[in-house]
Amino acid sequence: MEKNTQFIGQSFAFLDAMELAERAAELNRPVLVIGERGTGKELIAERLHRLSPRWGEPLIVMNCAALPETLIEAELFGHEAGAFTGATRARAGRFEEADGGTLFLDELGTLSMAAQERLLRVVEYGEVSRIGASRPVTVDVRIVAATNEDLPLAAEEGRFRADLLDRLSFEVITLPPLRAREGDVPVLTDHFGRKMAAEIGWPQWPGFAAGAMAELEAYRWPGNVRELRNVVERAVYRWDEPSRPIDRITFDPFGSPWRPVTMPNAARQSVRRESTDVAPPTAPSPVAPFAAYEDISDLRMAMDAHEVAILKSALARYRYNQRATAKGLGLSYDQLRHCLKKHGLLQAGESIG
Repeated sequence: MEKNTQFIGQSFAFLDAMELAERAAELNRPVLVIGERGTGKELIAERLHRLSPRWGEPLIVMNCAALPETLIEAELFGHEAGAFTGATRARAGRFEEADGGTLFLDELGTLSMAAQERLLRVVEYGEVSRIGASRPVTVDVRIVAATNEDLPLAAEEGRFRADLLDRLSFEVITLPPLRAREGDVPVLTDHFGRKMAAEIGWPQWPGFAAGAMAELEAYRWPGNVRELRNVVERAVYRWDEPSRPIDRITFDPFGSPWRPVTMPNAARQSVRRESTDVAPPTAPSPVAPFAAYEDISDLRMAMDAHEVAILKSALARYRYNQRATAKGLGLSYDQLRHCLKKHGLLQAGESIG
């Protein structure tokens, strides 16, 4: 968990969530934190602990999705020596480690039904039974859990215990996605941009150009604050003119005309099924060496047409900004200009220099 992280934001949706977390922190009750990926659920959990009377005691973190189902119970509740193959010595679980403090269970919705049943007993009676032990151990632990799943729906469908959900949902803090936090994108952009500029040794912070900031504010941010931070820091470190405002944004670092194309799993299965209904292909006939062809004009025309299609697509994608297009294609600015001139596309690419 990231320490000493500031919460940045001024929107009403964000401030309401912060206020609710501050009020809930004072009580010795379980809290559920709900939100999309990248909204800061783990940071809220840390805030709940630091503002609580337990702030001087341990804050133990466990990602329930990071371990196989066979190990989750041993990690949570501990085990005695010889309890299972490989258990050569006794080990305390996360509940015992967090005794007196807070246990943060991330990705709660991935817990198995068996683990949920044992967790319910801990919540009800404050007792933990190590795997292979005959007597329970009493613990004093506050539980903060987080998920991006719809737990009430999961309970209706039988994928999550309704009685456990009832006991963990004394308070539920639902974090707003970044697209719902009006006015927070510029504030966060400035914060992350300044930090990155200082990290790479810029003498001053030039900020973002108006056009670039408009792009940032218009984007939907499916990865929320975590994605915004990556985009901003990437834009800063790739910018070569720290005296000028940044006007080049790359939202998708994987965007490239040479990106490997992988057929979706469903399509692969469909092709596999269809392939069983047709006769196996015959072996291809030998192909003559390239040097054996005297007239390769058709090949050149095909290659030129493909190159033109890539250039036109990239220009449209980057709104005819040649510098952004060159960056997206992995070319230098001069290389892109040469390609545009070669194919008579300079006029299409002159809208923005």
